[in-house]
Amino acid sequence: MPQFFIDRPVFAWVVALFIVLAGALAIPQLPVAKYPVVAPPQVEVYAVYPGASAQTLDESVVSLIEQELNGTDGLLYFESQSSLGSASITATFKPGTDPEMAQVNVQNRLKTVESRLPQAVIQQGLQVEKISSGFLMLVTLTADKDSNLDEVALSDYLARNVMNEIKRVEGVGKAQLYGAERAMRIWINPQKLIGFNLTTADVNEAIASQNAQVAAGSIGDLPGSPTQEITATVLVKGQLSTPQEFADIVLRANPDGSTVRIGDVARVEIGSQEYQYGTRLNGKSASAFSVKLAPEANALSTGNLIRAKMDELSRYFPTGVEYSIPYDTTPFVKVSITKVIYTLVEAMVLVFAVMYLFLQNMRYTLIPTLVVPVALMGTFATMLVMGFSINVLTMFGMVLAIGILVDDAIVVVENVERIMVSEGLSPRDATRKAMTQISGAIIGITLVLVAVFIPMAFMPGSVGIIYQQFSVSMATSILFSAFLALSLTPALCATLLKPIAKGEHHAKGGFFGWFNRKFEHLSEGYEHWVVHLIKRSGRYLLLYGALLVVLVVFFARLPSSFLPVEDQGYIITDIQLPPGASQNRTIKVAEQIEAHNASEPGIGNTTMILGFSFSGNGQNAALAFTTLKDWSERGAKDTASAIAGRANAVFGELKDAIAFAILPPPVSGLGTSSGFEFRLQDRGSVGYDALMQARTELLELAEKSPVLANVRESALAESPQVQLEVDRKRANALGVSFADIGNVLSTAVGSAYVNDFPNQGRMQRVVVQAEGDQRSQVEDLLKINVRNNLGKMVPLSAFVEARWIQGPAQLTRYNGYPAISISGESAPGRSTGEAMIEIQRLVDQLPAGLGLEWTGLSLQEQLSGAQAPILLGLSLLFVFLCLAALYESWSIPTAVLLVVPLGVLGAVLAVTLRGMPNDVFFKVGLITIIGLSAKNAILIIEFAKTLYDEGHDLVDATVQAARLRLRPIVMTSLAFILGVVPLAIATGASSASQQAIGTGVIGGMIVATLAVVFVPVFFVVVMKLVRSKPRQL
Repeated sequence: MPQFFIDRPVFAWVVALFIVLAGALAIPQLPVAKYPVVAPPQVEVYAVYPGASAQTLDESVVSLIEQELNGTDGLLYFESQSSLGSASITATFKPGTDPEMAQVNVQNRLKTVESRLPQAVIQQGLQVEKISSGFLMLVTLTADKDSNLDEVALSDYLARNVMNEIKRVEGVGKAQLYGAERAMRIWINPQKLIGFNLTTADVNEAIASQNAQVAAGSIGDLPGSPTQEITATVLVKGQLSTPQEFADIVLRANPDGSTVRIGDVARVEIGSQEYQYGTRLNGKSASAFSVKLAPEANALSTGNLIRAKMDELSRYFPTGVEYSIPYDTTPFVKVSITKVIYTLVEAMVLVFAVMYLFLQNMRYTLIPTLVVPVALMGTFATMLVMGFSINVLTMFGMVLAIGILVDDAIVVVENVERIMVSEGLSPRDATRKAMTQISGAIIGITLVLVAVFIPMAFMPGSVGIIYQQFSVSMATSILFSAFLALSLTPALCATLLKPIAKGEHHAKGGFFGWFNRKFEHLSEGYEHWVVHLIKRSGRYLLLYGALLVVLVVFFARLPSSFLPVEDQGYIITDIQLPPGASQNRTIKVAEQIEAHNASEPGIGNTTMILGFSFSGNGQNAALAFTTLKDWSERGAKDTASAIAGRANAVFGELKDAIAFAILPPPVSGLGTSSGFEFRLQDRGSVGYDALMQARTELLELAEKSPVLANVRESALAESPQVQLEVDRKRANALGVSFADIGNVLSTAVGSAYVNDFPNQGRMQRVVVQAEGDQRSQVEDLLKINVRNNLGKMVPLSAFVEARWIQGPAQLTRYNGYPAISISGESAPGRSTGEAMIEIQRLVDQLPAGLGLEWTGLSLQEQLSGAQAPILLGLSLLFVFLCLAALYESWSIPTAVLLVVPLGVLGAVLAVTLRGMPNDVFFKVGLITIIGLSAKNAILIIEFAKTLYDEGHDLVDATVQAARLRLRPIVMTSLAFILGVVPLAIATGASSASQQAIGTGVIGGMIVATLAVVFVPVFFVVVMKLVRSKPRQL
């Protein structure tokens, strides 16, 4: 192949230009994201049962749906949460499952169970949506003081005019409104009802019968009489639309002509459908909605589309209303990718500088430099074909690949130059001769490097997806670089290089002359060392053995982690007040938190959502999204973790609430915060109380542990509840049926959704409930009356006793077992891996019947930890087998692989010195090191074997090969190390991931390059061992 292209340089250029063109066309079409879609697909079932307690929902709704979900195709785990009035069941599927199919499967299974659910739940409807658990952005609507729009009006405006538009934007998975649209609220006064001998059931019935649609047909419809000349539609106003019309509904007409209307016993207004959520933006009340991405959607383009859509809609906003996006995760994606692209350019410049230093001639340096963009463009084209995105991982793969890409070209150019100098041939002849010598080595190196990355591409689970990004981007760019080294590079060498007279080259003056002389000294010193080592190979093999022991010790001590926690430019604060606290108290706490945030110079916006938190929904919960200023405006004191640390110190002193400022998880969709997350399960039916006891015990133990920090129950605490005990015998004696008691209570204290009414072109709900001040104390409940079978009114106090109890505000199940969600972080200086081992140890001390299951990010971390040894083992095995096949020998690959542990040792030491954990990025770095260490060894051993086969003495051949190959090895290694330096010293957005990759790779490469001294020793020892055995016939 090289000969073909040496004779046809234009052909070689055309092929290269085609590759560049393919890449240039692919780049605009590639989606951009921070990480690929790592999170497993999730489907959420949401059920509403107004006024029902957590226990009721758990038993009558959740348990039925969960039984049906078992055995759905591809189900990984499912979890449910029941709290007052609503329950959600989230089913998580294996990565790679088609989210659409998962949703259809869940819906089909719900159909079979729907008929067994309570009527109220069916009337509200079960929502089934596919979701990713991280928010993409929050959009708020605020009205200035002059406008007369309150929160309800803003929410209604959002529901009518904005939500539907946003849901239609491509890439939006779920848009949730924190607020509610308007509804006809009928606030009953129970005392007035008693006076008129009426009950809430009468009110509901009157509304249902009088607010009804009538389809009255038309006059003169066919078949008619032959004389009919006109037709007309008959209209009957059946549905009412104003508060006045509802107030005029007749509840009872008396014989004397007087009537009792709804307006006599209730206040009618257009209010809000529910009063559960409230939103505040920097201390001012607002209305907000959140957007979650659809699975496999592109974060950046979805963010831009939503912005454009909001700009378009804002032209039609009422006067004085404006929108803002206080919380947005897309800038981080943009900044991260831009940073990595800068790193890519820096790496190219540094690699160019190294090559110029060694090759000392612009033409020589230009040839490898031309190869890099062509190979990268080829990679982009391949990524588009394989459906990958431009994300931090694929870009890292390219940065790592730059140092490797120039390798092949450097090897070619360096060899051509050496032959021209030593033999005085013309560039074309020298290129021909050089290519016959090194084509084998280039193919060998390529096979080894690609073989190293192949096992990564087939790893299962979320971690497998992360590995695939690297393996595809690196393996394809390496394959392109090898192809170019055999096609474009020789063609360029033959045409661009100038002939050199024999022996002329190295007599340079100035800096290059000094550099060459020094390098010559180094080469001589290296040669002496090699001879010295080969003579005393025994003791140096012992030293090698000692280094292996050091490697094992240090490697075992490395704390494990999944992904580094990034400063993503925002913090989330989870706020919980004591059980039973009202929203007024929550607002007071929110004001304290907003005041603290306002005093922090690094904080931009604070959006507070009342009534909603990661722990659950309720008046005593809130969630704050704090957006920080741009990375460039914040100093080292104002990183996200520093701001969160200061916030937690302040929040620790809050009297009335527990608040934690947490950093978002590194990969959105896997859990809600960084750290670890697990479920403590009741596996032995020990009961609710025993489970609570165990939780308290576990949290106390965790508090004392030096490895753990911020361990908390992510659920609403137990709350005070009023238990009404109905004496059924007495109720029957008084002629009151139990159904009537239930109806009266659920309408008056809960709320009854009767039917709908048309309001400005939209059907909205009619909701009946007792006035707020008529249901604020226990006594108020007992005053409510029920009508008995004789038509007389009986107060509830006649047959009901009320008592206060403590009960669960929320019930969680995990995989069908009652569970408690607990999350936490590792103490500073400790990794999540150590924290997980510690939690496991603490759970083992709890009573029998209790189990632990990891979920979210922690589950993936566990899987990735288990996969790592297999991954490294497979990579080594693949390299060994490729080399064995290439050199038709088992001994040479052994000699090559003996160098690998030294490179790994370098990586482990570098990471240990910087106090970094063994995470996914480090493992990718390790695998790269395996390939590169092997590559250096191949360059020497390939040459030594050729000389040895030509009849040279084994030691002479090895020493000569080592001396000749030192220059390209040092050069390619230096190029690679400098190419990765920008990663290791990165700052700002996404610097943690860059450092995690760069550090290990640089350490490993430096040591692997120094370990070149050992390669000749291994080769000689292995060859002697193999040769000393008698050949068997």
